[in-house]
Amino acid sequence: MAEERFDCVVVGGGPAGAAAAYTMAKAGLKVALIDRGEFPGAKNVFGGVLFRSQLEDLLPEFWKEAPLERLIVEERLMLLDEQGMVTLSHRNPGFADPPNSWSAMRAQFDAWFAGKAEKAGAVPVYQTTVTELLQEGDRVVGVRTDREDGDLYADIVIVADGVNSLLGKALGVHREWQPDEVSLGVKEIIHLPRNVIESRFNLEGNEGASIEFLGDTLGMTGLGFLYTNKESISIGVGIMVNDLQKARVKPYAVLDHVKQHPYIRKLIAGGEVEEYAAHLIPEGGFHSMPPLAGNGWMICGDAAQMVNAVNGEGTNLAVLSGRLAGETAILAHVRGDYSLGMLDHYNESIRASIVFKDLKKYSGIHGLLSGPERRVLFGKLPGVLNESISDYMSVNGITKEEKQKMLIHQLRDAAGGNVELLRLGLKGWRAINR
Repeated sequence: MAEERFDCVVVGGGPAGAAAAYTMAKAGLKVALIDRGEFPGAKNVFGGVLFRSQLEDLLPEFWKEAPLERLIVEERLMLLDEQGMVTLSHRNPGFADPPNSWSAMRAQFDAWFAGKAEKAGAVPVYQTTVTELLQEGDRVVGVRTDREDGDLYADIVIVADGVNSLLGKALGVHREWQPDEVSLGVKEIIHLPRNVIESRFNLEGNEGASIEFLGDTLGMTGLGFLYTNKESISIGVGIMVNDLQKARVKPYAVLDHVKQHPYIRKLIAGGEVEEYAAHLIPEGGFHSMPPLAGNGWMICGDAAQMVNAVNGEGTNLAVLSGRLAGETAILAHVRGDYSLGMLDHYNESIRASIVFKDLKKYSGIHGLLSGPERRVLFGKLPGVLNESISDYMSVNGITKEEKQKMLIHQLRDAAGGNVELLRLGLKGWRAINR
């Protein structure tokens, strides 16, 4: 492998890296796909839901052969307090035709996706760690690995090595993320028989449900999730690291607390924990995205903070960014130009895509979730709504008009007064309407 030359070296075999490698290899470029795991996905942690659209652009009707769990036909959002819940649920046949999303296991899916890149011609270099970038002046010309004589030279290096991108830091574009820019996600896979899952979640055959919940996370900023698999449930929480540091609470303690909620407890009753994992999740969004290209390199996926935390989208954005990076590499190969001026085409493609547009739309969310308002949104609001709706639904001799006034008073008190309630509403509106 000494001084072996490629058109492109891709570092990271997750969805972004696999999409880039597949795109380029299919076009005839000589591509190396490097991953530190025994196989791509071996070290990944994923909730998780995979969306169809961006994957289908690369692999039409991929779901007919990909290792997927259940087709998501119902999505629920729950606001939890200590005992109750307020639920918004949506189930529609349109989720199935055409398919919108599936639950999946990344260890299986990533290996399959990278296998597609291999079949297209990409050279797999697994169980290999990239220790540094090879540079000539200000241009990246390859990578150095932990293998003996393990230098790989390339016209372009695509960095897709995840949220802790060591290569991004080496390039000087990926600083150490601040505690309010990342959350720590913890997840358990709990085994349950197929028939029990289908009965509890009102599912049939290969149907699946996706549940996200807010509240009952010990007052800290974070969201929980529960996804149905074929014969297991993925359940977890993601909590902002700065809140965990201040509260001095271990993330698994938050998950254990959530699992004791009366509603959640019934959904997982009788299950046996098969797996536990933890992983950092980029939450900084639009304002935390680094420069995306330079002389001889591009960066994509989690390494570039391409996660839409509001809608729980990350894998689809990783796939799209990987494809766009791969297409830019193909164009650069044709022109024989690997400078920033050429590779900036990738940045332009990202700006024209949903990656940039959606992250920009929600660019104010980070400020909302890292400011004092989070104490209301994640601490007081779920409890106030549960209590108010419970009161409203009770037939106890109090008029509905009086109950509506009580709800307004409770919301005002939770926010800290009329002015603060109005300010919270305006800030929330602006955060999602950029």
